[in-house]
Amino acid sequence: MANLDQIEDQPMEQAPLPIRDEEGHLHPDFIAAVEAAIEAEDQAALRELAGDLHEADTGDLIETLTADERPKFVRLLGDLFDYTALTETDEAVRVQLLDDLPNEVIAEGLGDLDSDDAVYILEDLDEEDQAEILGGLPYADRAQLQKALDYPEESAGRRMQTEFIAVAPFWTVGQTIDYMREAQDLPDSFYEIYVVDSSFHLLGAVALDRILRTRRDEKMTSVMTETRQAVLATEDQEEVARRFERYNLVSSAVVDENDRLVGILTVDDIVDVIQEEAEEDLRALAGVGDEEISDSVLTIAKSRLLWLVVNLGTAVLASSVISLFEGTISAMVALAVLMPIVASMGGNAGTQTMTVAVRGIATQELSARNMFRVLRREVLVSFFNGAALAVLIGLTAWGWFQNAGLGIVIAGAIIVNMLFAGLSGLLIPIALDRMKVDPAIASSVFVTTVTDVVGFFAFLGIAALWFNLPF
Repeated sequence: MANLDQIEDQPMEQAPLPIRDEEGHLHPDFIAAVEAAIEAEDQAALRELAGDLHEADTGDLIETLTADERPKFVRLLGDLFDYTALTETDEAVRVQLLDDLPNEVIAEGLGDLDSDDAVYILEDLDEEDQAEILGGLPYADRAQLQKALDYPEESAGRRMQTEFIAVAPFWTVGQTIDYMREAQDLPDSFYEIYVVDSSFHLLGAVALDRILRTRRDEKMTSVMTETRQAVLATEDQEEVARRFERYNLVSSAVVDENDRLVGILTVDDIVDVIQEEAEEDLRALAGVGDEEISDSVLTIAKSRLLWLVVNLGTAVLASSVISLFEGTISAMVALAVLMPIVASMGGNAGTQTMTVAVRGIATQELSARNMFRVLRREVLVSFFNGAALAVLIGLTAWGWFQNAGLGIVIAGAIIVNMLFAGLSGLLIPIALDRMKVDPAIASSVFVTTVTDVVGFFAFLGIAALWFNLPF
């Protein structure tokens, strides 16, 4: 047995660096150690630090590194670099890194990925690079990936993975279990076994737990469930995500136009779709397009400029309404002080209604069947809120300027504008949706225009009539 002196003489193992801090961000010490290993080109140290990271952690680390460090990071990790990590990075970072890597290296890395992850990475590249990378893959893999890339963007065919287990209808449960135990090329994870005929037409599916609880001599057709929720490969990914949510699906078969099984979708893919669609709608509401935090200054500026120009046009329209009442404003300066209050309150109320309407359209909760009921509700809500605000603002204006008439004028304008805000916040998204225009993108501009124009016109118009002021 070693004595105490011998134990004290032995070097203590250094505790591994924490990967993330208490807030869930990559730990600064870990990032510094990785950057130092890259700068020193210390492959052993870098592999020790990042060789066995989860792909989500590796993706965050890649985004943290500089553009020059990223290709060195991949090169030094070599065969330990998991290209799945690229699906966890922003598009701008992913494309820039792929441009810095040789296509033959990318082809070698993609060969180890599930087909859905490989397609996700390839679809951002130009056709020339796609063709060169695909040319470096085995024929079977190349054909599968090319077929997936031929489907429309943001479709189920682009999201599906082509690795699945399909068996003949005459197979027994025992044969299926034996096949899964002996086959070498099974998917990494799966939840269902699919039953297909000789032409690969989808007949049904059997959940793994059902197989484990069934006797070996039972035919697969006797335990399968007809797949009523099979997804068409050309179907939009947002519609597919909605179906997963509605029916609590864990996975779903993907079929072509001839009802032949071509792939599967799993819930982890759908979670990514839901997140992407939510982020897309959120950015659209703010008029910032599909920009990412890693985009360049020029890319972001171009993305935002269009909607800023549109907003400039609507602002000019609102200003033209004010110009119609120059005489009214010059006769009572207090009107200029109170005008922004009317427009601001209407704009906020319109945005509230618009947000609810856009969400209802996106989730298909708002339809022609319940539109009038929702419209009636929004009108009543707008009226009650408008009345409450009218009393509050009217009394404030009265006390501020010692003019009871001014309080009555702004109170009336607030009620009118709040009603129009509720109507426009609901009807404009519905109208845009009927015209096949994304309401998340265009609604805010039009709703703000309506509330500004109506607010200014109502306030100044009522004031001109109440005080008998010139226009």
